[in-house]
Amino acid sequence: MIKIDDWIIQKGEKSQGEIAIIGGGRSMPATVICGVEEGPTILITAGIHNAEYVGIQAAMELAQEFQPEDLSGNVIFVPLINVSGFENRTMSTVYEDGKNLNRVFPGKADGTQAERIACTIVQKLFSLADYYIDLHSGDGFEQLHPHVYYVGVVDEKTADASLHMARHISSRFIVRSKCADGGAYNYASSMGIPSILIERGGQSAWSWEEVEQDKRDVEHLILHLQGKRCRGLKHTRQMILENVVYECAPYTGCWYPMKKPGEYFFKGEELGELRDYYGNKLYTSIAMEDGVILYQTISLSIIEEGPMISYASLTRQLV
Repeated sequence: MIKIDDWIIQKGEKSQGEIAIIGGGRSMPATVICGVEEGPTILITAGIHNAEYVGIQAAMELAQEFQPEDLSGNVIFVPLINVSGFENRTMSTVYEDGKNLNRVFPGKADGTQAERIACTIVQKLFSLADYYIDLHSGDGFEQLHPHVYYVGVVDEKTADASLHMARHISSRFIVRSKCADGGAYNYASSMGIPSILIERGGQSAWSWEEVEQDKRDVEHLILHLQGKRCRGLKHTRQMILENVVYECAPYTGCWYPMKKPGEYFFKGEELGELRDYYGNKLYTSIAMEDGVILYQTISLSIIEEGPMISYASLTRQLV
């Protein structure tokens, strides 16, 4: 049985409903499926950043397709966390307060809207979860290569279980995060909940192919974690990336990237230029070590102290 406020879903039932935000605001749509057999509870969220559409669509479709007889355990789908942002197209921020929801966890019950949404997720959803999968994409100005994050600075048991989850995602790159707070999956990991964040898609665009890739990954992982067989997923040779550089823009101006996400480079190579509105060069991004581009700003516009490019040094490969 799953109980969220006064909403009760019994074993063998599937139910659609809404999760009220602590302190008020737009409720979050959710589908809860309680399997016919006992097993772990898996939480899947999307739309923390409301213009990251691949994960939102994938979660909505999976919530429709899964049935209680498919499961040994429970699955909670929340395909759109930031509803007001989605309805007002605010990209990464919550409409009411302009805050990035994925930077305010664990939130506050008496805080701003973003903080109260985060607090709701922690109190009403993380309290139920044995495993957590968070679906993301690149923002409207971001271009990325698919990859999956897990937190490596939590207790060993949680880190190992999270890495095990990431190994079942069809992404070439696994990124070991060294940050244990701030984001939803980071905070869940700090609570001892094995968690991953899947990145696929970007530029506020989506395709059926990308949605299907997300769906295959999540379906496979749900069934695997609940001891079920899932056929048809090909094994992907993966690489763990541990040393990640998140380079922010030193000036406001125009940005000209020289590489593409997923492209390799050598230490000392130029990764992009930042110019003023006369075309004069203000800054050149130089690779600090051999590595691969994870994501980057793709818009001509670049904002001082805003995200510019992220890359990782090459470390170890997993067979």
